[in-house]
Amino acid sequence: MVTTDENKGKPDPSSSDPTKISRSTGKDAGEKPYEFSDLSSDTSASQPAANMELILDIPLEITVELGRTRMLIGELLKLGQGSVIELSKIAGETMEILANQRLIARGEVVVINEKYGIRITEIISPTERIEGLK
Repeated sequence: MVTTDENKGKPDPSSSDPTKISRSTGKDAGEKPYEFSDLSSDTSASQPAANMELILDIPLEITVELGRTRMLIGELLKLGQGSVIELSKIAGETMEILANQRLIARGEVVVINEKYGIRITEIISPTERIEGLK
């Protein structure tokens, strides 16, 4: 709908509600165009380090996946102490490292002071990470 100054203050003929009054959209109504800031002198390029500080303390859950398998409920119910579940990965094969359930890297299992660790052998590229989201 286009309104003009000649319709200003009159009921809007295009509206089914005769109580609606059209308003002028011209400069006479006191409207001013929005002025956008100059993007060529953007200072946000100097702010990435400051923005990064905001997220450095956010906790992530890191998981190393040893392997997977599928089994029937009947097989699951038969498991007992000493049962062995065969996994899909072969001994010595690289493990997947997940951050909040998203693949970020691969690595090999190591033992450090009698605790397991993982040595990163491959970092997943941003392109591969995006493909993994599909």
